[in-house]
Amino acid sequence: MDLEEAFQAVGEFGRYQKRMVGVLVLLQIYMACQSMLIVLVGAVPEYHGEPVTERGGGDLTQSVTFTEDFSSIVTEWYLVKQQAYKVSLAGSLFFAGVLVGNVLFGPLSDKIGRKPVFLMSLFFELLFAYGSALAPNYELFALSRFLVGMMNGGMALVCFILSQEYVGKSYWALTGTLANMTFAVGIALFAVLGYFIRHWRNLAAAANSPGVLLFLLCITLPESPRWLYSRGRMGQAERVLQNFAVRNGKGRVTLKLRRTPGSPGAETPSPGLFMLATHAVLRCRTMVLMYVWYACSLVYYGLTMNASEDKGNRYLSVAMYGLVELPAYPLCIYFINKSWSGRRKSLAGFLILAGLCCLLSMAVPVQSGSVASGSSLALLGKLMVSAAFNIVYVYTSELYPTVIRNAGLGVCSMSCRVGGILAPFVPSLKVLHASMPFTVFCLIGVTAGALGLLLPETLNKPVAETLEELSAPAYQRILETQFNEIERNFTNDRLYFTDICFYYNGC
Repeated sequence: MDLEEAFQAVGEFGRYQKRMVGVLVLLQIYMACQSMLIVLVGAVPEYHGEPVTERGGGDLTQSVTFTEDFSSIVTEWYLVKQQAYKVSLAGSLFFAGVLVGNVLFGPLSDKIGRKPVFLMSLFFELLFAYGSALAPNYELFALSRFLVGMMNGGMALVCFILSQEYVGKSYWALTGTLANMTFAVGIALFAVLGYFIRHWRNLAAAANSPGVLLFLLCITLPESPRWLYSRGRMGQAERVLQNFAVRNGKGRVTLKLRRTPGSPGAETPSPGLFMLATHAVLRCRTMVLMYVWYACSLVYYGLTMNASEDKGNRYLSVAMYGLVELPAYPLCIYFINKSWSGRRKSLAGFLILAGLCCLLSMAVPVQSGSVASGSSLALLGKLMVSAAFNIVYVYTSELYPTVIRNAGLGVCSMSCRVGGILAPFVPSLKVLHASMPFTVFCLIGVTAGALGLLLPETLNKPVAETLEELSAPAYQRILETQFNEIERNFTNDRLYFTDICFYYNGC
Protein backbone atom coordinates (compact mmCIF):
# COMPACT_ATOMS: atom_id res chain seq x y z
CA MET A 1 0.00 0.00 0.00
CA ASP A 2 1.06 3.60 -0.44
CA LEU A 3 1.48 6.02 2.44
CA GLU A 4 -2.00 7.57 2.35
CA GLU A 5 -3.59 4.11 2.40
CA ALA A 6 -1.42 3.26 5.40
CA PHE A 7 -2.63 6.37 7.25
CA GLN A 8 -6.22 5.38 6.57
CA ALA A 9 -5.48 1.94 8.03
CA VAL A 10 -3.82 3.18 11.23
CA GLY A 11 -5.94 6.32 11.64
CA GLU A 12 -5.45 9.65 9.91
CA PHE A 13 -6.01 11.68 13.08
CA GLY A 14 -6.44 9.26 15.96
CA ARG A 15 -6.18 9.98 19.65
CA TYR A 16 -2.39 9.45 19.72
CA GLN A 17 -1.86 11.81 16.81
CA LYS A 18 -4.12 14.34 18.51
CA ARG A 19 -1.89 14.26 21.59
CA MET A 20 1.27 14.68 19.50
CA VAL A 21 -0.20 17.54 17.48
CA GLY A 22 -1.51 19.05 20.72
CA VAL A 23 2.04 19.32 22.10
CA LEU A 24 3.27 20.90 18.85
CA VAL A 25 0.34 23.32 18.79
CA LEU A 26 0.97 24.41 22.39
CA LEU A 27 4.55 25.10 21.39
CA GLN A 28 3.17 27.91 19.21
CA ILE A 29 2.38 29.88 22.40
CA TYR A 30 6.05 29.73 23.37
CA MET A 31 7.10 30.81 19.86
CA ALA A 32 4.64 33.71 19.95
CA CYS A 33 6.15 34.94 23.21
CA GLN A 34 9.65 34.87 21.74
CA SER A 35 8.55 36.60 18.53
CA MET A 36 6.72 39.38 20.39
CA LEU A 37 9.21 39.75 23.25
CA ILE A 38 10.78 42.96 21.95
CA VAL A 39 7.36 44.67 21.81
CA LEU A 40 7.15 44.77 25.62
CA VAL A 41 10.75 44.43 26.80
CA GLY A 42 11.63 47.19 24.33
CA ALA A 43 8.67 49.44 25.12
CA VAL A 44 9.46 53.15 25.42
CA PRO A 45 7.79 54.75 28.48
CA GLU A 46 7.05 58.42 28.96
CA TYR A 47 10.12 60.34 30.12
CA HIS A 48 11.32 63.83 30.99
CA GLY A 49 14.67 65.49 30.44
CA GLU A 50 17.27 65.30 27.72
CA PRO A 51 19.93 62.59 27.44
CA VAL A 52 23.48 63.83 27.78
CA THR A 53 26.41 62.03 26.18
CA GLU A 54 29.49 61.48 28.31
CA ARG A 55 32.73 62.89 26.96
CA GLY A 56 34.72 59.69 27.31
CA GLY A 57 32.28 57.41 25.53
CA GLY A 58 28.97 57.00 23.82
CA ASP A 59 26.87 56.08 26.85
CA LEU A 60 24.04 58.29 28.03
CA THR A 61 23.96 59.68 31.54
CA GLN A 62 20.96 59.27 33.78
CA SER A 63 19.60 62.75 33.08
CA VAL A 64 16.41 61.17 31.70
CA THR A 65 13.58 60.50 34.15
CA PHE A 66 11.04 57.83 33.17
CA THR A 67 7.56 58.40 34.55
CA GLU A 68 5.86 55.01 33.99
CA ASP A 69 6.04 52.18 36.51
CA PHE A 70 7.69 49.41 34.49
CA SER A 71 11.14 48.54 33.24
CA SER A 72 12.45 47.67 29.78
CA ILE A 73 15.76 47.64 27.96
CA VAL A 74 15.00 51.29 27.20
CA THR A 75 14.87 52.25 30.88
CA GLU A 76 17.91 50.15 31.83
CA TRP A 77 20.24 51.20 29.02
CA TYR A 78 18.64 54.59 28.19
CA LEU A 79 17.80 53.74 24.58
CA VAL A 80 16.17 57.05 23.71
CA LYS A 81 16.83 59.80 21.20
CA GLN A 82 19.98 58.88 19.22
CA GLN A 83 20.05 55.42 20.82
CA ALA A 84 16.39 54.60 20.07
CA TYR A 85 17.27 52.72 16.87
CA LYS A 86 18.78 49.92 18.99
CA VAL A 87 15.32 48.72 20.00
CA SER A 88 14.27 48.20 16.38
CA LEU A 89 17.69 46.73 15.65
CA ALA A 90 17.18 44.07 18.31
CA GLY A 91 13.85 43.16 16.72
CA SER A 92 15.40 43.00 13.26
CA LEU A 93 18.25 40.83 14.57
CA PHE A 94 15.72 38.29 15.81
CA PHE A 95 14.20 37.97 12.33
CA ALA A 96 17.66 37.93 10.77
CA GLY A 97 18.43 34.96 13.01
CA VAL A 98 15.19 33.29 11.95
CA LEU A 99 16.27 33.74 8.33
CA VAL A 100 19.63 32.07 8.99
CA GLY A 101 17.91 29.26 10.89
CA ASN A 102 15.56 28.59 8.01
CA VAL A 103 18.44 28.32 5.57
CA LEU A 104 20.53 26.05 7.81
CA PHE A 105 17.99 23.80 9.49
CA GLY A 106 15.42 23.34 6.73
CA PRO A 107 17.69 21.33 4.38
CA LEU A 108 19.39 19.70 7.40
CA SER A 109 16.11 18.20 8.61
CA ASP A 110 15.52 16.79 5.12
CA LYS A 111 18.90 15.04 5.32
CA ILE A 112 19.21 13.75 8.90
CA GLY A 113 15.59 13.74 10.06
CA ARG A 114 12.91 15.98 11.52
CA LYS A 115 13.17 14.97 15.18
CA PRO A 116 16.92 15.52 15.88
CA VAL A 117 16.92 18.96 14.24
CA PHE A 118 13.72 19.93 16.05
CA LEU A 119 14.94 18.91 19.52
CA MET A 120 18.40 20.43 19.06
CA SER A 121 16.94 23.77 17.94
CA LEU A 122 14.42 23.90 20.78
CA PHE A 123 17.07 23.03 23.40
CA PHE A 124 19.48 25.77 22.33
CA GLU A 125 16.67 28.29 21.91
CA LEU A 126 15.79 27.78 25.57
CA LEU A 127 19.41 28.36 26.60
CA PHE A 128 19.85 31.50 24.50
CA ALA A 129 16.46 32.89 25.58
CA TYR A 130 17.55 32.67 29.23
CA GLY A 131 20.69 34.44 28.07
CA SER A 132 18.50 37.33 26.88
CA ALA A 133 16.97 37.64 30.35
CA LEU A 134 20.42 37.68 32.01
CA ALA A 135 22.28 39.86 29.48
CA PRO A 136 24.44 42.43 31.35
CA ASN A 137 24.53 44.90 28.45
CA TYR A 138 22.77 45.72 25.21
CA GLU A 139 25.37 44.10 22.96
CA LEU A 140 24.96 40.68 24.57
CA PHE A 141 21.20 41.11 24.60
CA ALA A 142 21.20 41.82 20.86
CA LEU A 143 23.47 38.84 20.20
CA SER A 144 21.24 36.55 22.25
CA ARG A 145 18.17 37.71 20.29
CA PHE A 146 19.93 36.83 17.03
CA LEU A 147 20.81 33.35 18.37
CA VAL A 148 17.28 32.83 19.71
CA GLY A 149 15.92 33.78 16.30
CA MET A 150 18.27 31.37 14.54
CA MET A 151 17.16 28.45 16.72
CA ASN A 152 13.54 29.57 16.47
CA GLY A 153 13.77 29.58 12.68
CA GLY A 154 14.84 25.94 12.60
CA MET A 155 12.54 24.74 15.37
CA ALA A 156 9.38 26.50 14.21
CA LEU A 157 9.76 25.25 10.65
CA VAL A 158 10.21 21.60 11.64
CA CYS A 159 7.47 21.90 14.27
CA PHE A 160 4.99 22.91 11.59
CA ILE A 161 6.18 20.14 9.26
CA LEU A 162 5.78 17.50 11.98
CA SER A 163 2.25 18.67 12.77
CA GLN A 164 1.45 17.96 9.10
CA GLU A 165 3.40 14.75 8.58
CA TYR A 166 2.02 12.97 11.65
CA VAL A 167 -1.52 12.99 10.20
CA GLY A 168 -3.30 12.10 6.96
CA LYS A 169 -3.34 14.64 4.16
CA SER A 170 -7.03 15.42 4.65
CA TYR A 171 -6.16 16.91 8.08
CA TRP A 172 -3.26 19.10 6.95
CA ALA A 173 -5.42 22.20 6.67
CA LEU A 174 -6.83 21.59 10.16
CA THR A 175 -3.49 21.10 11.91
CA GLY A 176 -1.90 24.03 10.08
CA THR A 177 -4.80 26.27 11.02
CA LEU A 178 -4.71 25.16 14.67
CA ALA A 179 -1.00 25.98 14.85
CA ASN A 180 -1.43 29.48 13.46
CA MET A 181 -4.52 30.12 15.58
CA THR A 182 -2.64 29.15 18.72
CA PHE A 183 0.17 31.54 17.73
CA ALA A 184 -2.38 34.38 17.71
CA VAL A 185 -3.66 33.30 21.13
CA GLY A 186 -0.04 33.22 22.32
CA ILE A 187 0.35 36.90 21.41
CA ALA A 188 -2.65 37.77 23.59
CA LEU A 189 -1.38 35.60 26.47
CA PHE A 190 2.00 37.30 26.27
CA ALA A 191 0.26 40.66 26.65
CA VAL A 192 -1.49 39.35 29.79
CA LEU A 193 1.84 38.07 31.13
CA GLY A 194 3.43 41.46 30.49
CA TYR A 195 0.59 43.22 32.29
CA PHE A 196 1.34 41.32 35.52
CA ILE A 197 5.15 41.17 35.19
CA ARG A 198 6.46 44.69 34.69
CA HIS A 199 10.20 44.02 35.06
CA TRP A 200 11.59 43.09 31.67
CA ARG A 201 14.11 40.50 32.90
CA ASN A 202 11.46 38.65 34.89
CA LEU A 203 9.13 38.85 31.90
CA ALA A 204 11.77 37.39 29.55
CA ALA A 205 12.46 34.52 31.96
CA ALA A 206 8.75 33.81 32.56
CA ALA A 207 8.00 33.80 28.82
CA ASN A 208 10.78 31.25 28.28
CA SER A 209 9.94 28.86 31.13
CA PRO A 210 6.95 27.03 29.50
CA GLY A 211 9.34 25.94 26.75
CA VAL A 212 11.21 23.74 29.26
CA LEU A 213 8.10 21.64 29.97
CA LEU A 214 7.22 21.44 26.29
CA PHE A 215 10.77 20.32 25.46
CA LEU A 216 10.43 17.38 27.88
CA LEU A 217 7.16 16.40 26.21
CA CYS A 218 8.65 16.68 22.73
CA ILE A 219 11.44 14.19 23.55
CA THR A 220 8.86 11.38 23.38
CA LEU A 221 7.70 12.28 19.86
CA PRO A 222 8.57 9.80 17.07
CA GLU A 223 10.29 10.51 13.79
CA SER A 224 8.07 11.54 10.89
CA PRO A 225 6.84 8.43 9.02
CA ARG A 226 6.56 10.49 5.85
CA TRP A 227 10.23 11.47 6.06
CA LEU A 228 11.24 7.83 6.68
CA TYR A 229 9.13 6.74 3.71
CA SER A 230 10.63 9.39 1.43
CA ARG A 231 14.16 8.24 2.38
CA GLY A 232 13.39 4.62 1.56
CA ARG A 233 13.38 3.48 5.22
CA MET A 234 10.28 1.36 4.77
CA GLY A 235 10.82 -0.85 7.84
CA GLN A 236 11.14 2.11 10.21
CA ALA A 237 8.17 3.88 8.63
CA GLU A 238 6.06 0.74 9.01
CA ARG A 239 7.01 0.40 12.68
CA VAL A 240 6.11 4.04 13.41
CA LEU A 241 2.75 3.64 11.66
CA GLN A 242 2.04 0.37 13.49
CA ASN A 243 2.73 2.19 16.75
CA PHE A 244 0.20 4.82 15.66
CA ALA A 245 -2.37 2.06 15.11
CA VAL A 246 -1.79 0.51 18.55
CA ARG A 247 -1.98 3.83 20.37
CA ASN A 248 -5.04 4.84 18.36
CA GLY A 249 -6.82 1.71 19.63
CA LYS A 250 -6.79 -0.20 16.33
CA GLY A 251 -4.52 -2.99 17.56
CA ARG A 252 -1.72 -4.55 15.55
CA VAL A 253 -2.14 -3.63 11.89
CA THR A 254 -0.17 -5.43 9.19
CA LEU A 255 1.44 -2.91 6.85
CA LYS A 256 3.55 -3.35 3.75
CA LEU A 257 4.46 -0.03 2.18
CA ARG A 258 5.04 0.21 -1.54
CA ARG A 259 8.58 1.38 -2.24
CA THR A 260 9.07 4.80 -3.74
CA PRO A 261 10.34 5.05 -7.34
CA GLY A 262 14.09 4.61 -7.58
CA SER A 263 14.30 3.01 -4.14
CA PRO A 264 15.36 -0.65 -4.56
CA GLY A 265 15.88 -1.07 -0.85
CA ALA A 266 18.75 1.22 0.01
CA GLU A 267 18.21 4.59 1.58
CA THR A 268 17.22 7.20 -0.98
CA PRO A 269 19.55 10.22 -1.04
CA SER A 270 17.84 13.48 -0.21
CA PRO A 271 17.88 16.05 -3.04
CA GLY A 272 19.93 19.13 -2.34
CA LEU A 273 18.82 22.71 -1.93
CA PHE A 274 19.94 23.55 -5.48
CA MET A 275 17.22 21.26 -6.80
CA LEU A 276 14.80 24.11 -6.09
CA ALA A 277 16.63 26.16 -8.73
CA THR A 278 17.44 23.43 -11.26
CA HIS A 279 14.13 21.54 -11.33
CA ALA A 280 11.83 23.34 -13.77
CA VAL A 281 8.58 22.83 -11.84
CA LEU A 282 10.12 23.57 -8.44
CA ARG A 283 11.90 26.67 -9.75
CA CYS A 284 8.69 28.32 -10.95
CA ARG A 285 6.79 27.45 -7.79
CA THR A 286 9.61 28.61 -5.52
CA MET A 287 9.93 32.01 -7.22
CA VAL A 288 6.23 32.75 -6.86
CA LEU A 289 6.01 31.37 -3.31
CA MET A 290 9.03 33.37 -2.14
CA TYR A 291 7.37 36.61 -3.19
CA VAL A 292 4.04 35.59 -1.65
CA TRP A 293 5.72 34.72 1.67
CA TYR A 294 7.68 37.97 1.58
CA ALA A 295 4.47 39.93 1.00
CA CYS A 296 2.59 38.17 3.80
CA SER A 297 5.36 38.88 6.29
CA LEU A 298 5.93 42.50 5.27
CA VAL A 299 2.24 43.42 5.42
CA TYR A 300 1.57 41.35 8.58
CA TYR A 301 4.41 42.73 10.70
CA GLY A 302 4.32 46.15 9.04
CA LEU A 303 0.67 46.68 9.97
CA THR A 304 1.35 45.49 13.52
CA MET A 305 4.29 47.83 14.02
CA ASN A 306 2.52 50.74 12.37
CA ALA A 307 -0.50 50.24 14.60
CA SER A 308 1.69 49.98 17.71
CA GLU A 309 2.33 53.70 17.37
CA ASP A 310 -1.29 54.42 18.33
CA LYS A 311 -1.75 55.93 21.76
CA GLY A 312 -3.42 53.88 24.47
CA ASN A 313 -2.87 50.89 26.71
CA ARG A 314 0.07 49.01 25.19
CA TYR A 315 -0.94 45.67 26.73
CA LEU A 316 -4.48 45.94 25.37
CA SER A 317 -3.05 46.95 22.00
CA VAL A 318 -0.78 43.90 21.80
CA ALA A 319 -3.63 41.60 22.82
CA MET A 320 -5.98 43.15 20.29
CA TYR A 321 -3.58 42.67 17.41
CA GLY A 322 -3.30 39.02 18.38
CA LEU A 323 -6.99 38.34 18.88
CA VAL A 324 -8.01 40.11 15.68
CA GLU A 325 -6.42 37.21 13.78
CA LEU A 326 -8.74 34.58 15.25
CA PRO A 327 -11.70 35.15 12.90
CA ALA A 328 -9.32 34.61 9.96
CA TYR A 329 -8.83 30.92 10.69
CA PRO A 330 -12.45 29.71 10.49
CA LEU A 331 -12.65 31.65 7.23
CA CYS A 332 -9.57 29.78 5.99
CA ILE A 333 -10.98 26.37 6.89
CA TYR A 334 -14.21 27.18 5.08
CA PHE A 335 -12.77 28.62 1.87
CA ILE A 336 -9.74 26.39 1.25
CA ASN A 337 -11.87 23.23 1.39
CA LYS A 338 -14.47 24.43 -1.11
CA SER A 339 -14.06 23.27 -4.70
CA TRP A 340 -15.01 26.71 -6.09
CA SER A 341 -12.28 28.49 -4.11
CA GLY A 342 -9.64 26.01 -2.96
CA ARG A 343 -6.15 26.97 -1.84
CA ARG A 344 -5.10 29.08 -4.83
CA LYS A 345 -8.09 31.42 -5.14
CA SER A 346 -8.43 31.80 -1.36
CA LEU A 347 -4.79 32.84 -0.98
CA ALA A 348 -5.00 35.33 -3.84
CA GLY A 349 -8.33 36.72 -2.63
CA PHE A 350 -7.22 37.38 0.95
CA LEU A 351 -3.98 39.05 -0.18
CA ILE A 352 -5.79 41.33 -2.60
CA LEU A 353 -8.40 42.21 0.05
CA ALA A 354 -5.62 43.01 2.53
CA GLY A 355 -4.09 45.38 -0.02
CA LEU A 356 -7.44 47.03 -0.70
CA CYS A 357 -8.07 47.54 3.03
CA CYS A 358 -4.73 49.34 3.25
CA LEU A 359 -5.71 51.45 0.25
CA LEU A 360 -9.05 52.43 1.80
CA SER A 361 -7.45 53.20 5.16
CA MET A 362 -5.57 56.07 3.50
CA ALA A 363 -8.84 57.72 2.52
CA VAL A 364 -10.53 57.37 5.93
CA PRO A 365 -9.32 59.46 8.90
CA VAL A 366 -8.13 57.77 12.09
CA GLN A 367 -10.90 58.14 14.69
CA SER A 368 -10.79 56.25 17.96
CA GLY A 369 -14.01 54.39 18.68
CA SER A 370 -15.36 54.69 15.14
CA VAL A 371 -16.14 51.47 13.24
CA ALA A 372 -15.33 53.04 9.87
CA SER A 373 -12.04 54.62 10.93
CA GLY A 374 -8.66 54.13 9.33
CA SER A 375 -7.52 52.10 12.34
CA SER A 376 -10.44 49.70 11.93
CA LEU A 377 -9.61 49.22 8.26
CA ALA A 378 -5.98 48.57 9.20
CA LEU A 379 -7.20 45.92 11.65
CA LEU A 380 -9.35 44.41 8.89
CA GLY A 381 -6.27 44.35 6.68
CA LYS A 382 -4.40 42.54 9.47
CA LEU A 383 -7.19 39.96 9.61
CA MET A 384 -7.04 39.41 5.84
CA VAL A 385 -3.26 39.06 5.67
CA SER A 386 -3.39 36.70 8.68
CA ALA A 387 -5.75 34.49 6.69
CA ALA A 388 -3.37 34.57 3.72
CA PHE A 389 -0.43 33.78 6.01
CA ASN A 390 -2.26 30.72 7.34
CA ILE A 391 -3.17 29.47 3.87
CA VAL A 392 0.34 29.86 2.45
CA TYR A 393 1.75 27.52 5.10
CA VAL A 394 -0.69 24.74 4.22
CA TYR A 395 -0.53 25.44 0.48
CA THR A 396 3.28 25.40 0.36
CA SER A 397 3.39 22.06 2.20
CA GLU A 398 1.21 20.55 -0.50
CA LEU A 399 3.14 22.06 -3.42
CA TYR A 400 6.50 20.53 -2.45
CA PRO A 401 7.28 16.77 -2.49
CA THR A 402 8.11 15.18 0.86
CA VAL A 403 11.79 14.63 -0.02
CA ILE A 404 12.37 18.37 -0.39
CA ARG A 405 9.44 19.85 1.52
CA ASN A 406 11.47 21.21 4.41
CA ALA A 407 14.05 22.73 2.08
CA GLY A 408 11.27 24.40 0.08
CA LEU A 409 9.58 25.69 3.21
CA GLY A 410 12.95 26.85 4.49
CA VAL A 411 13.65 28.94 1.39
CA CYS A 412 10.14 30.39 1.42
CA SER A 413 10.41 31.12 5.13
CA MET A 414 13.77 32.78 4.46
CA SER A 415 12.01 35.14 2.06
CA CYS A 416 9.34 35.63 4.71
CA ARG A 417 11.96 36.74 7.24
CA VAL A 418 13.35 39.28 4.80
CA GLY A 419 9.90 40.84 4.93
CA GLY A 420 10.04 40.72 8.73
CA ILE A 421 13.43 42.43 8.77
CA LEU A 422 12.25 45.22 6.46
CA ALA A 423 8.85 45.68 8.12
CA PRO A 424 10.09 48.01 10.92
CA PHE A 425 11.37 50.46 8.31
CA VAL A 426 8.09 50.78 6.38
CA PRO A 427 6.27 52.91 9.00
CA SER A 428 9.23 55.33 8.91
CA LEU A 429 8.25 56.18 5.32
CA LYS A 430 5.74 58.59 6.86
CA VAL A 431 8.49 61.21 6.78
CA LEU A 432 8.06 61.24 2.98
CA HIS A 433 4.26 61.25 3.04
CA ALA A 434 1.67 60.09 5.57
CA SER A 435 0.19 57.63 3.05
CA MET A 436 3.46 55.98 2.00
CA PRO A 437 3.38 52.99 4.42
CA PHE A 438 -0.12 51.97 3.39
CA THR A 439 0.71 52.53 -0.27
CA VAL A 440 3.54 50.03 0.07
CA PHE A 441 1.28 47.53 1.86
CA CYS A 442 -1.37 47.92 -0.82
CA LEU A 443 0.98 47.39 -3.76
CA ILE A 444 2.75 44.43 -2.16
CA GLY A 445 -0.51 42.70 -1.19
CA VAL A 446 -2.25 43.13 -4.55
CA THR A 447 0.76 42.05 -6.65
CA ALA A 448 1.38 38.99 -4.46
CA GLY A 449 -2.27 37.96 -4.78
CA ALA A 450 -2.13 38.27 -8.55
CA LEU A 451 1.06 36.18 -8.76
CA GLY A 452 -0.48 33.53 -6.50
CA LEU A 453 -3.00 32.77 -9.24
CA LEU A 454 -0.13 31.29 -11.31
CA LEU A 455 0.26 28.37 -8.88
CA PRO A 456 -1.58 25.05 -9.38
CA GLU A 457 -4.52 24.05 -7.22
CA THR A 458 -3.81 21.26 -4.68
CA LEU A 459 -7.27 20.67 -3.19
CA ASN A 460 -8.16 16.95 -3.43
CA LYS A 461 -5.01 16.30 -5.46
CA PRO A 462 -2.41 13.60 -4.61
CA VAL A 463 0.62 14.81 -2.67
CA ALA A 464 3.94 14.07 -4.37
CA GLU A 465 6.38 12.11 -2.21
CA THR A 466 9.33 12.15 -4.65
CA LEU A 467 10.61 14.35 -7.45
CA GLU A 468 9.71 11.66 -9.97
CA GLU A 469 6.05 11.93 -8.97
CA LEU A 470 6.20 15.70 -9.29
CA SER A 471 7.58 15.45 -12.81
CA ALA A 472 4.84 13.10 -13.96
CA PRO A 473 1.46 14.68 -14.71
CA ALA A 474 -1.17 13.93 -12.10
CA TYR A 475 -3.52 12.28 -14.57
CA GLN A 476 -0.74 9.92 -15.67
CA ARG A 477 -0.19 8.73 -12.09
CA ILE A 478 -3.92 8.16 -11.68
CA LEU A 479 -4.16 6.16 -14.91
CA GLU A 480 -1.13 4.07 -13.97
CA THR A 481 -2.75 3.22 -10.64
CA GLN A 482 -5.98 2.26 -12.39
CA PHE A 483 -4.16 0.11 -14.94
CA ASN A 484 -2.29 -1.73 -12.18
CA GLU A 485 -5.55 -2.41 -10.36
CA ILE A 486 -7.21 -3.67 -13.56
CA GLU A 487 -4.25 -5.87 -14.38
CA ARG A 488 -4.36 -7.50 -10.96
CA ASN A 489 -8.12 -8.11 -11.01
CA PHE A 490 -8.58 -9.20 -14.59
CA THR A 491 -5.37 -11.05 -15.53
CA ASN A 492 -7.34 -14.18 -16.40
CA ASP A 493 -9.86 -12.28 -18.47
CA ARG A 494 -7.70 -10.93 -21.28
CA LEU A 495 -10.62 -10.00 -23.47
CA TYR A 496 -12.10 -7.73 -20.82
CA PHE A 497 -8.69 -6.23 -20.09
CA THR A 498 -8.21 -5.51 -23.81
CA ASP A 499 -11.55 -3.68 -23.92
CA ILE A 500 -10.49 -1.56 -20.97
CA CYS A 501 -7.21 -0.68 -22.69
CA PHE A 502 -9.10 0.41 -25.83
CA TYR A 503 -11.35 2.52 -23.63
CA TYR A 504 -8.42 4.32 -21.98
CA ASN A 505 -6.62 4.78 -25.29
CA GLY A 506 -9.75 6.44 -26.59
CA CYS A 507 -9.72 8.81 -23.63
